[in-house]
Amino acid sequence: MSKETTKWYAEWFNTPYYHSLYKNRDDSEAKKFMDNLTQHLSLQKEETIMDLACGKGRHSRYLNSLGYQVTGVDLSQNSIAFAKEFENERLHFAVHDMTHVYHQQFNVIVNLFTSFGYFEKEEDNLNTIKAIKANLKQNGIGVIDFMNVDYVIDNLVPSESKVIEGITYNINRFVEDDFITKEIKFIDQGDTFTFFERVKAIDLNQFKAYFKAAGLTLLEIYGDYNLTKFNRNSSPRLIMIFQ
Repeated sequence: MSKETTKWYAEWFNTPYYHSLYKNRDDSEAKKFMDNLTQHLSLQKEETIMDLACGKGRHSRYLNSLGYQVTGVDLSQNSIAFAKEFENERLHFAVHDMTHVYHQQFNVIVNLFTSFGYFEKEEDNLNTIKAIKANLKQNGIGVIDFMNVDYVIDNLVPSESKVIEGITYNINRFVEDDFITKEIKFIDQGDTFTFFERVKAIDLNQFKAYFKAAGLTLLEIYGDYNLTKFNRNSSPRLIMIFQ
């Protein structure tokens, strides 16, 4: 059988295959980024942080280990169910749609590892930015860590295969209708699966338009997890700090 979905993130992120395919993500890099970011923002331990689209909560858990009060939210029920196993008095998780306003405000909201731009409807991208603003306390800080689409498109690997836990994942990448798309095909126990990851190719100018429409001010722009200056041609990341 073939498995496909329109809202790819609603189904794909809930499968064990997603977590298997990406299980080797570099946690040391994620921790280094959180160390650099919290130090750069001079965050105090009493300040509250929302990890928006937190997945299984790896960033949330590390931020909490540094002493911060963190709430991680994500649309994936399976990811949140896993993350909830790590909850404590200063670490909480909840299922939440990022296009809507959450019931709490925070000093800092982070949206990390290209967890933005999934939506088919353009207005949902702006709705998410507006929701972030609504969930920030007065003088609160927002951080979006997105891919640098110019760099990604220039360095796109069209196809590759990965064998993980006995399953061969055949991956094709292409740009179509202003989306960077990854097609993932594999067979497991005789069933054929096809999933897509589609992320809108949002560049810095489009983000600036979102921030302006939401009444937010872009404060700083960085190009990698060491927080070096952003360069449109050579930076792998687009890290934006706004208020």
